[in-house]
Amino acid sequence: MLNMRSEPCCNTVHQDAIDSVQQLEAPVVEQLAESFKALADPTRIRILFNLSRRELCVCDLAEVLGMTQSAVSHQLRFLKALRIVKFRRDGNTIYYTCDDAHIIGLLQMALDHVTHTASQEGSE
Repeated sequence: MLNMRSEPCCNTVHQDAIDSVQQLEAPVVEQLAESFKALADPTRIRILFNLSRRELCVCDLAEVLGMTQSAVSHQLRFLKALRIVKFRRDGNTIYYTCDDAHIIGLLQMALDHVTHTASQEGSE
């Protein structure tokens, strides 16, 4: 259990420790937060999970997710703006697929973590 006391752990600043760590630059922190924001929404997680499996059009995604095409399109615009999904046009149909293997890797690691944690809780 974490110690939740409000008093400081010590009164000495350890300059060698401070010198050995690194600050992230503000633009990097902002981009990182945007990446995690993409995975912070249940609908976007479901969209990315399905698009990591195969290319799908909006109407197929809407059917799979039980949502309106408008709601799916809204989320796809968000993901497209972050360059996480890409699209191709085939006649009147636009097909979407994942365009960022790193985000899919994060999604898969998080999924592995959740299912691993759930299986551990079930075996206790």
